[in-house]
Amino acid sequence: MKKILKDFAFIIIIASAISACHKLDIPITTEVTPSVFPQNEQGYIQTELTPYVALDGYLAQEYFFQQAESTDEFMLTAHGGNWYDGAQDLQMHYHTYTKDNSLVNGNWGWCSVIISSANQAISILNSTMPSGTDKQMKIAELKMVRDYSFFMLMDNWGNVPLDTLYGDFSPKTNIPRAQVFTYIENDVKSCIPYLSTTVDQTTYGRFTAFGAYALLAKMYLNAEYYTGTARYNDCITMCDNIINSNKFKITAMSNFLPMFGPTNGPNSAGSQDEFIFAVPFDANGSGWYGRSANYRARYCVPRSMGKVGAGAGFNYFNIPYDPAGCASTIPEFFVNFNDPNDIRNQTWLTGLQFQGPGSTVPLTVTTTNAGYNQYYTGGNPGGTYTYQVNLSPNVVLRQDIANGQNPYDGVSNGFDVGNDEIGWNMGYRNVKFYPDATSSSRNQNNDIPIFRFADIVLEKAEAILRGGTSSSSALTLVNSLRANRTTSAPWGNVTLDSVYAERCRELSDEGWHRNDMIRYGKYEGKWGYKTNTDTYRRIFPIPTSALTLNPALKQNPGY
Repeated sequence: MKKILKDFAFIIIIASAISACHKLDIPITTEVTPSVFPQNEQGYIQTELTPYVALDGYLAQEYFFQQAESTDEFMLTAHGGNWYDGAQDLQMHYHTYTKDNSLVNGNWGWCSVIISSANQAISILNSTMPSGTDKQMKIAELKMVRDYSFFMLMDNWGNVPLDTLYGDFSPKTNIPRAQVFTYIENDVKSCIPYLSTTVDQTTYGRFTAFGAYALLAKMYLNAEYYTGTARYNDCITMCDNIINSNKFKITAMSNFLPMFGPTNGPNSAGSQDEFIFAVPFDANGSGWYGRSANYRARYCVPRSMGKVGAGAGFNYFNIPYDPAGCASTIPEFFVNFNDPNDIRNQTWLTGLQFQGPGSTVPLTVTTTNAGYNQYYTGGNPGGTYTYQVNLSPNVVLRQDIANGQNPYDGVSNGFDVGNDEIGWNMGYRNVKFYPDATSSSRNQNNDIPIFRFADIVLEKAEAILRGGTSSSSALTLVNSLRANRTTSAPWGNVTLDSVYAERCRELSDEGWHRNDMIRYGKYEGKWGYKTNTDTYRRIFPIPTSALTLNPALKQNPGY
């Protein structure tokens, strides 16, 4: 059984760290104040949970979209006007996002809510909980949730306000990014002595000292971009704190795919091996203020492979809903998956499809001539047309519904591929977070890793190649990962470019690709239909909603 408790997965996980025999059954509410929660152990646990629960809000959907759609990893196109969504996805791909972009607005607000929730919980525990080691640990964990949220703001928006005091509603202006970096760094370091070093079911989904080291390693690897000063030796030190603990390892090849599946989590071998900090998701839970939002399969599974599928009763993934199938990758990213012996290739749906893994029976769809190709010009548009599902590598824009341009002309810029079978089968699909057939809805039980041991190994290798000092070999580190991912021969040499390609393979669909592209100077490149090379696009505009609520904020340069 993956989850320790359905609905509110964190409750018993966290409670068990305090008392293995203590039974807890308290519903999560949206407001935590001393008048709501009694000053006892149950109330303290409940208070601590609220910011953790808030983390699942936009993480698996809107936040991932913003990180991936702004890169060469992921496109979410319109189909006959549907999924156009006010051009939010078009803007991400073309790098024309504005302060009114829905993803920009939503994710800023999400991060701000997490920070506010953490500030409130810290205030309550400080004022109501008796002094002691447990109090110090809880407050340190809450500060880590807040620091991770500050990190997301800093990484995405650069100069951001630092709101650290509950009840202080005075407008706060943007703080220079380097100062935000220093604040997060110092705050994380101050938390480490009080964080748990236990790695087991009782600390799963919680920030431990190793989660703190992982956040610092990520910051130090990017420090030259964030602050102008390289910190590669510090990155190596943080990585070594995790590696030398011997509490994590690169999971075996047989565990790689299940590590991201619906049964991942504290009882999964792959997750136990590699997840340093992960956010649990429960398909039946109410989630963040009534929202539980791991809908990854909804967007990535082709429509022909869902509940309706290729005929009466056919369902490739046995999921209980019709997938949207509107998201896909593009060739510029998929080119990194060039080793036929690599287990990571199996996270993709490509080319001709068959009726199940290992099947040789073609997966076919029966429609009409016009249903297959809406631009059909023959004399029998309603005639029966049957074809084998074939996911093509290229995504071709065929119409511009938004601007009233419907006929296919080969140069349409409305980010619309058409509402027909041709359009719905464009692009390869990532199903790393495998569809959850046990769910009664389109939600999934797959937990989302934030920091993973394989990432730490690659970060250390990259830091060494960028000039950091270590007794370890970058080549040995990368080959230790590849030995558990492919049966191909070990590499004979390693470069920054080959580490970048390995990161694309290893961390696809995990929300770090934008961060990587910026660090490697690739974010201004050309891919898909994007030609914009503006460097100021490395950070997003401060959203309209934030500027309205806080007049002290200053808009980022270029917007």
